[in-house]
Amino acid sequence: MRFLSIYRCAEKAGPPTQEEIIRMGVLIEEQMKSGHLLAVEGCFPSVLGARVRLTGGRLAVTDGPFTESKEIIGGFALLQASSKEEAIQLVKRFLEVVGGEGECELRQVCEGRAV
Repeated sequence: MRFLSIYRCAEKAGPPTQEEIIRMGVLIEEQMKSGHLLAVEGCFPSVLGARVRLTGGRLAVTDGPFTESKEIIGGFALLQASSKEEAIQLVKRFLEVVGGEGECELRQVCEGRAV
């Protein structure tokens, strides 16, 4: 089964430290080798982003930064796991490595069929 993990956190003012980069690199390498991590990406700051919303048939675009949000999407990972419980363990490990405060929304991906 594949799972999408969406990481939400408070937006950081600067880039990650060298120590944070090393810790995350070790985790990524470990999970790629085990076959659990299929893809992973972090996001640039929200000041470079935009939100596109459809409401009442009208499209609206809001440029970042998204100051009304306490937490923003900091990145995502596509995971391969044998069960939801295993995916939860993978996400717990990620949150321990990334440290600080944040959360991951974990959603099973529909594979080749409609919902």
